[in-house]
Amino acid sequence: MSQLYNSIEPNVIDDEMVQKAVEELYPEDIRKLAKREGINFKDVTELQLSFRNILQIDNLWQFENLTKLQLDNNIIEKIEALESLVHLVWLDLSFNNIEVIEGLDTLVKLQDLSLYNNRISKIEHMDTLQELQIFSIGKNNLTTLEDVIYLRRFKNLRTLNLTGNPFCDDEQYMLFVVAHLPDLVYLDFKLVSDTTVSISVFPAREIGQRHLTEHLLCWYASNILAFRAGSPQKLGLQKHATAFVEYLNGSFLFDSMYAEDTEAAKLAYLPGVSDLLQTYPSWFVSVCENLFNYGLKEYEKREAEVSDFYESLHEALTANQQEGRKIILDFENRNKR
Repeated sequence: MSQLYNSIEPNVIDDEMVQKAVEELYPEDIRKLAKREGINFKDVTELQLSFRNILQIDNLWQFENLTKLQLDNNIIEKIEALESLVHLVWLDLSFNNIEVIEGLDTLVKLQDLSLYNNRISKIEHMDTLQELQIFSIGKNNLTTLEDVIYLRRFKNLRTLNLTGNPFCDDEQYMLFVVAHLPDLVYLDFKLVSDTTVSISVFPAREIGQRHLTEHLLCWYASNILAFRAGSPQKLGLQKHATAFVEYLNGSFLFDSMYAEDTEAAKLAYLPGVSDLLQTYPSWFVSVCENLFNYGLKEYEKREAEVSDFYESLHEALTANQQEGRKIILDFENRNKR
């Protein structure tokens, strides 16, 4: 669940490590030129410090415009020295030895946070992260299911990974999380819509008294019944599903595929791959959106064709019925004579 110390001496983020990491951002053919002319750390927006045996975070104050920071696969024990990185949008602290969530107060623009595979036992100290959309805290030491309620304050949270925590063994786990976080799109790498469907037919008597709180009952009454009746959100998802393009209108697919892909970080060390890693996500999302738009267009086309068919069928049936009534009426009139 956490990274152990090995024979390599633990590191602190010093000037030499930072300089080397920045230089690695550049393609090999222009790296020497950039090194010779000097690199202004204020211009750096992404920094990768993965797999460097870092024990303590330090010396990052110069990167005041940093938006993406990778500190995964180290031996970090404490979240600290990040207060100056106020423009951070993406922070990866997965695969470390962190025990407490702290030191994130100034990162108010953070949208994607990974604390996967650490030693955290409580979800806390994240109140200022109101822009949070993706949160991964799987494979930690979370034992109290009620801690999930803390995440209700994040109105933009759409992707959540909790898998691998002790409370996931609770038979009420899935129901409890979805009930308290009804806006989730992905939970533990699965579409919440599938989970919601199963919950919508879940007998109320099986919910269990231990987690049958007043809030949960209210949510069950308002959301489950609305889902059965057909809410606008459900109808929209049904349309996308019928068109075979559900959740392709954005980064949902990419985020779910690469949320915990630790191997992708290793690719950045290969020559020329750094640029690809920066452009690939936007390209992937663009392809998804093109598929989404094409799928909807073809769906509308199919719907129009089906509509035309039934309209023609209705007209033919109506004409046949009128013709049949006319024949019967003529027959009856002849017999009356």
